[in-house]
Amino acid sequence: FCVHISNSNPNPMFPMEISSFLDQEDYSNFYSFFQDSDNSKKRRRKDFGHSVNESSKDASVKEILTKLLLLDEEEKSDQEKWTVESEQHKSLLESHYNMNDYYTHFQDLCSDLDGNDQLRIKRTRRDAAGVVPAAIVSENAAPESSAKLGGGQHRRLWVKNRSKAWWEQCNRADFPEEEFRRAFRMSRATFDMICDELDSVVTKKDTMLRLAIPVRQRVAVCIWRLATGEPLRLVSKRFGLGISTCHKLVLEVCSAIKTVLMPKYLQWPDESKLKEIKDEFELLSGIPNVGGSMYTTHVPIIAPKISVAAYFNKRHTERNQKTSYSITVQGVVDPKGVFTDVCIGWPGSMPDDKVLEKSALYQRANRGLLRDVWLVGNSGYPLMDWVLVPYTHPNLTWTQHAFNEKIGDVQSVSKEAFARLKGRWTCLQKRTEVKLQDLPVVLGACCVLHNICEMRNEEMDPELSFQLFDDEMVPETIARSLSSVQARDHIAHNLLHHNLAGTAFL
Repeated sequence: FCVHISNSNPNPMFPMEISSFLDQEDYSNFYSFFQDSDNSKKRRRKDFGHSVNESSKDASVKEILTKLLLLDEEEKSDQEKWTVESEQHKSLLESHYNMNDYYTHFQDLCSDLDGNDQLRIKRTRRDAAGVVPAAIVSENAAPESSAKLGGGQHRRLWVKNRSKAWWEQCNRADFPEEEFRRAFRMSRATFDMICDELDSVVTKKDTMLRLAIPVRQRVAVCIWRLATGEPLRLVSKRFGLGISTCHKLVLEVCSAIKTVLMPKYLQWPDESKLKEIKDEFELLSGIPNVGGSMYTTHVPIIAPKISVAAYFNKRHTERNQKTSYSITVQGVVDPKGVFTDVCIGWPGSMPDDKVLEKSALYQRANRGLLRDVWLVGNSGYPLMDWVLVPYTHPNLTWTQHAFNEKIGDVQSVSKEAFARLKGRWTCLQKRTEVKLQDLPVVLGACCVLHNICEMRNEEMDPELSFQLFDDEMVPETIARSLSSVQARDHIAHNLLHHNLAGTAFL
């Protein structure tokens, strides 16, 4: 028997194939032949040694055949394993080729998309440059222009079309003066003056995509919002602008009013002006050296997210049976009701005397800048060397009653001024949408606009009258100095004994 080794393997990657030249049927015949020869009794030999040799030969042949069978089985197993590995390798190779093709195709597609995006952006900019200005100037020409630039496709502008009919009507020269005054709380001449003053600060430049909002419309949005207190949604409908745009315009114009107009129309008087104020107040009440009437009011706000307890107004809550939050506005006015000093923004839970101590006016007085000047306040303020307040203890004398009557005349000037302030600018009467940090600027703008109207003798519609409800809390320490107590008693004595006090208290 011999084994055939084949070197004709076509695939050098795999080991050479080992096989015999006999097939399975030949193995079976030989095996049967040897079994028959072993069991035959006809071939008995007398020589015992020769018999042993034959038996060992038979065992060797059987061992060889067994090894050949094992080799054949291993060959078949290796063949099957090679077939499986070949299929796996082939499938993996095909998947790599497919993935490579997909990646190449994906890169080509991304390149095409980038090119299309760049082309689309260029076309959009080119179309917008030609379409938007034309659409703003002429609404009828916009669809035609956009259709031509769009290559036959209808393009819609991103600027929402809103009606500006109401404002365009108000801005006309023939618009009735009474209706204009009712809408903006001032005459057209005063409105034009404010626009001229703010023109350099409020004016914006036109852009490639849209025309800038005119100065008159910007100022009108702010003043109408302050005057009516209407929500931004209605302001947007009135002026044909977006809600966010209206909110931005209100804050911008209020900031411009504070920056440009406040130094001109709301400032502490100089020496000559202060002398005129003292003379007018003395003519009104008989009390000398009165440089202003002082009052503190509350403006309602929405409950803040931080420091809620500080802004809680206990007195308003108890009176109205409704939870109330507020900030304070302290002001000093002259005999005409024009503000000469304001302090805005302290929490509503703070009493009047504490607000005064936090103000710049208090710091100015401590530096000695208010010598020989009285500021008249109500019973919510303490009696100091420069603050004059009425008597509050029970069982008043005739002299003290007469003094309270005259000092009440001075107090009424500031109280009426704040009533006109809130009546003219309705936004101060109700909770506003303005954020807490922006309120001081808005309230300061209201005070400046109030002064402009008062200085220009703008009449206020009687329908806009407002009744103030600010509770007075007597401070724990009524008198801060002995000299102020003696000075008040001296003034009260002179009023009564020089026939300057009336008899309304009797």
